[in-house]
Amino acid sequence: MVADSAAAKISLRPACQSDAASLAALSIEVWLGTYLHHGISKRFADYVFETLTPDRFTQHLQTSSEIFILSQNQEGIDGFLRLSRGAEPPTGPGSALEIATLYVQPRHQGRGIGQALLQAAVQRGQDLDAPRPWLATNAQNTKAIGFYQRMGFAITGETSFCLGTESYPNTLLTYCPAPV
Repeated sequence: MVADSAAAKISLRPACQSDAASLAALSIEVWLGTYLHHGISKRFADYVFETLTPDRFTQHLQTSSEIFILSQNQEGIDGFLRLSRGAEPPTGPGSALEIATLYVQPRHQGRGIGQALLQAAVQRGQDLDAPRPWLATNAQNTKAIGFYQRMGFAITGETSFCLGTESYPNTLLTYCPAPV
């Protein structure tokens, strides 16, 4: 499947089991670069090495309620999106379809990959009769929040990402298609 965006060179495809290690590596790169600005504590290192593993991605890929859409360039995967069917938003409106992850390698950002992945997710939501997918992002990630708002998502609530005894505020956004 080729994205409808201006960047026609973007190639999207479903994930397969052999992508698990690449998905884990890309996730670690993006997660650490996005959320850790002042060093890596043991708590965060433990989280990354327990959560963003090839085995965990293999489990996700084997789960029928999980849908992965990948952006593939000549060298390999440069971005991906993970949808979780049946996930109700913690607050506010939305379909039972969560955009659980949208990661694009930093050096490939700004090329339309995130836009193409998000458009594919919205289309998949429509196909699944879940036209209002939702997501949560770190409340301090204003770059991501602005991107989602430009893509038709509206802020619909707040939640928290909990790691041990620490809680980090997240902003909930829900796709709100423009009236026809």
